[in-house]
Amino acid sequence: MARNVTLKPIVSRAAIGGHPLHPALIHFPVAALLGLIATDMAYLVSGDSFWARAGLWLAGVGAFGGAVSGTAGLVDLVTVPQIRRLVAAWSHAALAVMLLSLATLNWLLRFQNGSEAVIWPGGIYLSVLTGALIAVTAFLGGQLVYEYAIGINLGDAAEQRPQA
Repeated sequence: MARNVTLKPIVSRAAIGGHPLHPALIHFPVAALLGLIATDMAYLVSGDSFWARAGLWLAGVGAFGGAVSGTAGLVDLVTVPQIRRLVAAWSHAALAVMLLSLATLNWLLRFQNGSEAVIWPGGIYLSVLTGALIAVTAFLGGQLVYEYAIGINLGDAAEQRPQA
């Protein structure tokens, strides 16, 4: 839903050269955790242990990469007052903590018990649930960027935007 207000960008504190770290870092863990669903399915269909080993690695990349990215997001949440005031930011953070917890549990189960033994039924359940949480969390993250202008530089684009 478009808002009829002039957006003033909210500057990220966890940034390098004005580029916020959280949105830059989140792509790899998200891709890994979504890829984990595919490798779990491939293992269930083929029974090839390659897919179970690949899933172990993807679960690890998703959990550790998510922790690194989440740390950058947490810095912005607790240090930028304009972000702290947004319900969408707190909702995004709460869902991200839940999905990171599930991803870490999924990786730990695979790491400790052997990835093949965990995939059915618990591993696939955790993978799909994590994927669903990614979708909702990403929606809220997009809302923070596109509706609240967190971490973006409107610059000349704001002047060229057609008035509604």
